Amino acid sequence: MRIGILAYDNCFATEVFAVSDVLRIANRVARDNGTARTDLFRTSVVAAEDGPVSAAGGFTIGANRWHHRFDLLVVPGFDVSPTADMTVRLAGRTREIDFLRDAGRRRTRIASVCVGAFLLGEAGLLDERRSTTSWLFASQLARRYPRSTVCAESLVVADGHVTTTAAFSASLDLATAIVRDHLGAGVARATARITLVPENRTSQAPYVVESMVATATGPFAAAVERWLVDRLAEPYSLSRLADAFHVSTRTLLRRYADEAARSPLSYLREARIGAAKRLLAETDLTLATIAHRVGYRDPGTLRRLFADQVGIGTAEYRRQFRARDTDR
Repeated sequence: MRIGILAYDNCFATEVFAVSDVLRIANRVARDNGTARTDLFRTSVVAAEDGPVSAAGGFTIGANRWHHRFDLLVVPGFDVSPTADMTVRLAGRTREIDFLRDAGRRRTRIASVCVGAFLLGEAGLLDERRSTTSWLFASQLARRYPRSTVCAESLVVADGHVTTTAAFSASLDLATAIVRDHLGAGVARATARITLVPENRTSQAPYVVESMVATATGPFAAAVERWLVDRLAEPYSLSRLADAFHVSTRTLLRRYADEAARSPLSYLREARIGAAKRLLAETDLTLATIAHRVGYRDPGTLRRLFADQVGIGTAEYRRQFRARDTDR
């Protein structure tokens, strides 16, 4: 199986080599346990033209211009801030985008890591497909490519011959998924354990820091959200909220939806879960106390809503993300 990993200026070197290294280890595992007699995965780093590529941080990657077809092409992400002008950042990647567009026409299997999904989007490969990227850029991906259904909480999304993944370490999840698909669950499990890669991650929701997620709300919606956050522990009342802004409930819902594309209650539920995540990670408060502080009388309600939105239970979240005393 020929796998090309596309290197280009300002790409993340880790996302290039993590896939290659995991697949190399999987080859060895498969040979050692008798699953395969020879190496299944043959990886190479390719670029738009011959010569070294300057990855993010100035690290040099040796790459050869692509000369042959691949069974799978992996597209790493690049160094970019959520506040950067994505149009400007993508403007310098026309050669890579043209290549991806051509590969898509040839039905080559293509997988992206993190914001590499934007290169796929520019090539038209996300149209009418489900996709994902880092939670930090998911809303931007959805706005830029409205013909794609962005699954913001998913870690890996495969739709036809196109696969997209979440940020950075998701390159390891992608590599593990490739091993599982082509060498079986046993080799994938052994490879994951050798490399200390999580075996069954499916969601990036536990990692989301709500305060870092850019919102597209206008001034009215932003004011409503501030009002709700200031009264997080209080029962939700649409009529009280409307009175606070001197409008009818119908007008409030319409104006908020126009600016935020959802309801105030939907935002409040997300804000409450976000506050619960912080309290679970940063305090020793009981779940009952946390539930009360974020507006739920019954800790069972918080436990159920938390699991639905975050993908893991409150106890597991606290175990994974609890700050050590030295970190506080």
